[in-house]
Amino acid sequence: MKKIGIDARLYFQTGVGTYLRNLLHYLRETPLEGIQIFVYVLPGDVGRIKLANQNFVIRSVDAPWHTVREQTVFYQTLMHDQLDLMHFTYFSYPVFYKRPFIATVHDVTPLLFKTGKASTLNPVLFEIKHVAFKYVLSQQINQAKLIITPTRAVKHQLMEMYGHTIENKIFPIYEGVSIDLMKAVEKAELKKSLAEPYFLYVGNFYPHKNVDKLLEAFQLSSQSKRSQKIDDPIHLILVGPDNMFAQKLKQKIKREKIENVQFDHNAGCEELIYYYNHAKALINPSLSEGFGLPLIEATYFGCPVIASDIPVFKEVLGKNYSSFDPENTQDIARVLSNFPSGIGLQSKNSLMNTFSFEKMTSETMRLYMSLI
Repeated sequence: MKKIGIDARLYFQTGVGTYLRNLLHYLRETPLEGIQIFVYVLPGDVGRIKLANQNFVIRSVDAPWHTVREQTVFYQTLMHDQLDLMHFTYFSYPVFYKRPFIATVHDVTPLLFKTGKASTLNPVLFEIKHVAFKYVLSQQINQAKLIITPTRAVKHQLMEMYGHTIENKIFPIYEGVSIDLMKAVEKAELKKSLAEPYFLYVGNFYPHKNVDKLLEAFQLSSQSKRSQKIDDPIHLILVGPDNMFAQKLKQKIKREKIENVQFDHNAGCEELIYYYNHAKALINPSLSEGFGLPLIEATYFGCPVIASDIPVFKEVLGKNYSSFDPENTQDIARVLSNFPSGIGLQSKNSLMNTFSFEKMTSETMRLYMSLI
């Protein structure tokens, strides 16, 4: 019996959590003859994860990411289990682990945007955290047997940072629309509380997401319409977590008197489907991404996309979206004011043929088998 481990400590988080939930969902439906999969989760998540498959073993490990216990307790647990292959799904991992492993590197944003303002830590602690991140990621890149990235863009970034000698061990595998979202049903009663028409943003509010510039561009676009006496107000709905970064944006909105902006911090799959189905367009002004799940989700539900002209978005959507320079507030405002621009959408069938968590899982499984 071959043993494969999967680091699922971030199972209930956003981003990596979506990746994990879909990977494990489709692995559960995959024939696993002669294979046992150890799923490592935090103690509080053990009873919440239902895999119902005799090939899966859920292992509780009291070692949160970015902690000393990760380097000690998690390491000891993995060594005790004597795995044939481990899959680290996040850059934070036990650096002394030398048995064969695969690593998924979702993006390199923390390396590209070392500003300090994206952290709640004081500058000294942030610098220590950043140095630790660089060391752990470099160890993971060098020690991994194979590396999975969500796009070719991230592969090229890694090669630029760590050298072209790692090219042949990096495998870009596209992600897709979450199974939870595809199975959900639109929550129609939302219509009662929403102002339409509206632009939509879905995601976190970290500084590199560039939502502050989106707000400035949205205000410019609204002012332009008022000056032209166009009595057709557009609203902006921001869907994402309520945290320090969201509060800073709310302060900015109040301070600069930006009108017609609404937050939703508790949107589930049903609400998201409504937002996508009824939005004028999804807007993503990000300066850096590894993939861009909301872009794929929006396209799946027939929602037009307006987004940054960064390489990863060009790779994922090609010419099927309206683009702007994310560093230029005037350019973002121009695209908002002139939308729609006649940009076409990919069909659902075409999208699912390219972007699919089921296909991602199948290709990931193929990589597992190549090493065991």
